Amino acid sequence: MTDHLTVVNHPLVQHKLTLMRKKSTSTAEFRQLLREISQLLAYEVTRDLPMTTQPIDTPMQEMDAPVLAGAKLALVSILRAGNGLLDGMLELIPSARVGFVGLYRDEETLEPVQYYFKVPTQLDKRLVIAVDPMLATGNSSVAAIDLLKKAGATNIHFLCLLAAPEGVQRMKEAHPDVPIVTASLDERLNEKGYIVPGLGDAGDRMFGTK
Repeated sequence: MTDHLTVVNHPLVQHKLTLMRKKSTSTAEFRQLLREISQLLAYEVTRDLPMTTQPIDTPMQEMDAPVLAGAKLALVSILRAGNGLLDGMLELIPSARVGFVGLYRDEETLEPVQYYFKVPTQLDKRLVIAVDPMLATGNSSVAAIDLLKKAGATNIHFLCLLAAPEGVQRMKEAHPDVPIVTASLDERLNEKGYIVPGLGDAGDRMFGTK
């Protein structure tokens, strides 16, 4: 646990992650678990949202009550697997603005290739949470953060389900100002750039594709 990396070791997070790792878990179960775990992770990544107060009337009396301050935060899904985390987080934060970064990994070079980019306005005034289940090589994540910074974002957090040490190091070198929140720091990457022990390809398991 460092300033740059937070591993959420809450028992419910760890239990649901174990179920997701099992290769016998069905697509429907995997999708539901991802939605549930994303909400639990959202609590951690939004822990330091700025607050203010506003006067309200309770059934008993008036009071100054805490509310979120500033521009609504932005959730940015790194397509396509990021949508699994996005859906659950939107249930928790329905007023959030939403953006999408389309990147795919060239299987030969393992480098990211961009095909889509659409994000909310005024990113410089928002907390931007980029979501992608897997932080593997870190190449796609670094590329996505590069694009978000070019679009004006200055306060960015990265949320993932699993991280490999190689990806964490790559992100720390490229974007030391972007904190990472994850459910697990796994052992390593294999020769194909997949996280080990991992849970396979998150997108394929979520959408039932190969």
